This record gives sequence, C-alpha cells and structure tokens, in this order.
Amino acid sequence: MADRPDRPERPGGSAFRRPAGPAATAAVSIAAAFALTATGGISAAAAPSDDYPTWAEVQAAKQSESAKKAEIAKLENLVSELQAQAAALEKVAMQKAEDALLSQQQLEAAEAKTTRLSDQLADATQRAESSAKLAAGIVARLARTGGGDAMSALAFSSESDADRLLSRLGTMSKLSESSAALVEQAVFDQKAVSSLTAEAELAEDERRARAEAATQAQADAEAAAADVETQVAAQQANQSVLFAQLASLKGTTAELERAYAEGVAAQQPSPPPAGGGSNGGSNGGSDGGSSGGSNGGGETGGGSTPPPAPVTSAVDGAIAYAKAQLGERYQLGGMGPDAWDCSGLTKASYASVGVYIGIHSSTDQYNYMAAQGRLVPYSQALPGDLIFYSDGGSATIARKYHVAIYLGGGMMIEAPNPTAPVRIVPARAYDRVPFVGRPTG
Repeated sequence: MADRPDRPERPGGSAFRRPAGPAATAAVSIAAAFALTATGGISAAAAPSDDYPTWAEVQAAKQSESAKKAEIAKLENLVSELQAQAAALEKVAMQKAEDALLSQQQLEAAEAKTTRLSDQLADATQRAESSAKLAAGIVARLARTGGGDAMSALAFSSESDADRLLSRLGTMSKLSESSAALVEQAVFDQKAVSSLTAEAELAEDERRARAEAATQAQADAEAAAADVETQVAAQQANQSVLFAQLASLKGTTAELERAYAEGVAAQQPSPPPAGGGSNGGSNGGSDGGSSGGSNGGGETGGGSTPPPAPVTSAVDGAIAYAKAQLGERYQLGGMGPDAWDCSGLTKASYASVGVYIGIHSSTDQYNYMAAQGRLVPYSQALPGDLIFYSDGGSATIARKYHVAIYLGGGMMIEAPNPTAPVRIVPARAYDRVPFVGRPTG
C-alpha cells in the first residue's frame, strides 16, 4: 500500500481529531503507538506488514458503523493470530527449558552412579588385595609342591582363570577348611573386581552420553530462548499498534484492549495453532523426573482419597514469597535470588515455608505430587495449588513443561519464559493438565 502514512497526522488535522469524553485516554495511547513507530521505538521488522490496516484506513472506517465493525473484526483477528504465534514460540521455549533441566538431572544421576561404582571398585580392589595376601602363604606352599606360579595367576587372573585356579588348587592339595575358605574368598574378591570394573566402564559410557545430551539440550534451550525473545518482541510491538487502533475505533484504551484480548486468549481450550509447539525435544517422553511415580496418576488424580485442605499459613507464605519476585527477570534454570524459571519459582516459594514439592523441574514436581497422592481436579483448585502444563494438557504425557502457582479467581503467578518477567496472569486453559498439585495439608 504505497499511500500508507509513515506517521499519524497531528491531532486536530482532518484525519485525526482528539475524541472527547471517555475516548480521550485512547487518543493518548494511539499517539504513543504512533510515536513509537515514527521515531524508531518499534523496529522496521516489528512494524505492521502491508496486510495490516493503516491508520488512515482505521480512521476512514469510523465513517460508517458497518465499516467500523468490519475493521474491528479484522483487527481482532490479527491480534489473535499474533497471540497464537507468540504462544507457540513461548511453548517451544518452555519445552526446551524443561528438557534441559531433565537432561541435567539425568547427567547428575549418571555422575552419581559412576562415583558410587568407582568407590565400590576401590573398596573391592582393596579387599581383593587383602584376601590375596592372606592366601599367599597357601599358594606359595602349593607352588613349592608343583602348583606353579599360582600367586601370579590368583592376583591377575580373569574370572575364568580364577575358576580354573580354584579347581586346580582343590585337586593338587588337601587344604584345611580354613585354608580353602581363604582361597575361595580371594577368588571371589577377584571376580567382584572384574564385575565392578565392567559395570563402571558401562556407567562411564552412559555418563559421557548423558553429558553430550545435556550440553545439546542446554544449547537448544538457549537458542529457543534467544529466538522467542527476538520474534515475540516484534510480535508484541505489532500488537501494541493493533491495540491502539482497536482503542481508537472502540473509544477505549489500548491497555483495556490488551487486557481483554489476553483474557480471551487465556481461556482458549486448544493449544495455539501457529508454530511448532509440540517439538520441544525428546527427553520428556522417557525417564524425565526422578522423584515420583509413573506418569502422575494417569487420568484419575492420583488416588480415590482426596488430599486434605491446604495449610493456610504455609500457602499464604508461599504466595507472598512468589509475589515478592514480581517483575524479576526470567532465566533458564534460575532459582533466585533475582532471576527465575517456572519450577525454580515454585520450588523456592514453597521451600521458604519449609515445604518440599520435588526438585527443580516441572515434570518432577508433578510426579512428586502424584506419588504423594496430592493431585486434585482443576475444578477443585484452591490458592497455593500448582498448575501444570503439558502437550495437549495430557496427564499421561511424561513431560510437564510448565508449572505455576494458582492464586484463586482464575489467576496464577508464574515465571513464564524469556519474553516476560515474573507476573500474575489468567490461568491459561490450553495445554493445562486437568489436575493441580496441592503441596500442603
């Protein structure tokens, strides 16, 4: 559209007059949006594309009621599309972030296993050396009577060699009961060393594979975070202009239009149609989470006995802690003191009142609630309950990619993703798991 103006005409001009009465505030919002686009506050990439209405078209639409209604419907549809695109990008970022946490936990578990096996191998080696020395006198005596270099065979044999040695010793000499026991113990200890050595090698292979997976998952999460910050910032800038245009047509304010649109979007029952919201990695589909149960109680809420009523003092304290972080930035893997991710905020909030809800992972926190029999249907949610999100809102999908604290009245507090700080928003319906976790009671 070659005739699209680069900036609005001044208030008082023929195409733009300051509305009177309740619409006056809307004019301020419109002027602010114009100022952003005209002075570079919104980048060229973020400015509305040629498919978007121009300000001249918005003003012209006011000339008839039917044109105004059509223009409003068009703007609202554009807003909805932008919101869906942003939500899809944000979902991928949250999924990648949860995958990175799960991969890190799996690496830590593998590292703990290698450390444990290394300690066990050191102990077993020490025992084998000790038992070999105790049997050395017997072996040496047998060697003098034709047993050959049995001590070397005993100390350095494989499992099969040790079996042959024990059989040989038994046929070459009449050993006392205690001597035979010493020899058998020495061979047993050697077999233990061999077995633990093989197990430790396999564990080290697994640790290296987990380390590579964790590094890749972290890189994927960081890339998704950077992508969502860049793209959603542009989309939000476009939305700001559209909200200002809607406010101009409706005689409201851009802030009211934004709040209304966000409230409508939050209640949509289906995941956003735009983008690739379900390709957030593969870690969540297998052994994600380490604390609880299977898949979180399936679709039954984790048991027939409902959890008791929450402890008011603990809930109040956890919510107060979370609210004290409002406005603080999002950080992948953040758990304070001034940067957070979703499960870091929920864990720290309940830790502040001495309540354990699982480790630093949305998936694990859901599994822990399930294992403790603390899942409640969402319809019975109370302030302080944990709201979870997964692909399609399924309780049986292993990975829960987001968690927030329910505040009551349909609102929740969350550390969402790199596009927004800790905030209070309507509890989104799409991808919401039909059960909440009740940490206290």
